[in-house]
Amino acid sequence: MRTLLIAIGLASVLGGSAFAAEPAKMVDTKMGKVLADAKGMTLYTFDKVAKDKSNCDKDCLKKWPAFHAAANTKAEGKWSLVKAADGKGMWAYEGKPLYTYAEDKKAGDTNGDGVGGVWHLAK
Repeated sequence: MRTLLIAIGLASVLGGSAFAAEPAKMVDTKMGKVLADAKGMTLYTFDKVAKDKSNCDKDCLKKWPAFHAAANTKAEGKWSLVKAADGKGMWAYEGKPLYTYAEDKKAGDTNGDGVGGVWHLAK
């Protein structure tokens, strides 16, 4: 019986590790629930992109840093990977590349929403 319980416990732990955690989380802001990075910084989408392609150039990335992905990351479900102008991989949600905003100073800030009429909260 003890061996069976240990085997079940190991199967649960090992089986769960096959699924990657989502790269972003939902957080509450004054604008409602939005996607945020691990530090709670709000994520944004940019209207001037093609699906699965970032059009935010290197100058743009200074104000709108790409939501970079670790080198060994794999896309799954609604999450995909695209290449940022800096050559690094970045996350996209439902085909839309994700960015933070340099003028958001603390977790939950939403200062980038509506900038230029082309930047929007990722939900």
